[in-house]
Amino acid sequence: MGIPHTQSFGITLPNSIGHYPLGDQALVLSFGDGISEAVNARVRQVASHIDSWSQPGIIEYVPAYTTITIYYSPFTITYNKLLSAIQTIVQDMTELQEYKGVRKEIPVCYNGPDLAYVAQYHGLSEQEVVRIHSEGEYLVYMLGFVPGFPYLGGMDSRIATPRKEVPRLKIEAGAVGIAGQQTGVYPIATPGGWQIIGHTPLQLFDLTQENPSLLEAGDRVAFIPITYDEFVQLKTKGNGH
Repeated sequence: MGIPHTQSFGITLPNSIGHYPLGDQALVLSFGDGISEAVNARVRQVASHIDSWSQPGIIEYVPAYTTITIYYSPFTITYNKLLSAIQTIVQDMTELQEYKGVRKEIPVCYNGPDLAYVAQYHGLSEQEVVRIHSEGEYLVYMLGFVPGFPYLGGMDSRIATPRKEVPRLKIEAGAVGIAGQQTGVYPIATPGGWQIIGHTPLQLFDLTQENPSLLEAGDRVAFIPITYDEFVQLKTKGNGH
């Protein structure tokens, strides 16, 4: 199902940014039809400006791969007035500030219960899967599903593997998984259907920190293979962020 056509409402946003309502209390801004770093960079650009926005009636906003959904109170601001306010944000995309991604290394013990399945699915050895997964650098496109869960793009198609047909009832915090063309890390224990290929000792989400999430949209992630002994040692030290 494709992205709905932009509804004009007498207002046109610049830079080919589409928009449409989501119910009667949300506005969706659409920056493109396909997932790409360029489109996601524009999403982050606008999102960074909304962070410091003082527009009355705004409840929250949710950035994704190609969209930003803005939830608002229709008793405080109308859809059209919200669109007009958005215009002031996106008039000149080049002047907007965005989060400058940082390269962050995540140690991984590749001992996941689905590593053998991923290898068999592609006719590879487990060592080849580990090498391919750990030699890339990944872009954090967005956080979602549960707090701090990073959706990472840039995974090699040679190890892209479908989700499990029957999700697990519980996946431990720190599990590193694959789902289709994506890879990610479970920040907390939760049900899930990703193929788990390893575990990190790092704590990706910690409410005691000023910034609870270790990763932010726009960051670059590198996975560093470690042994099980190193995993236990780092876990024992309580390596968080």
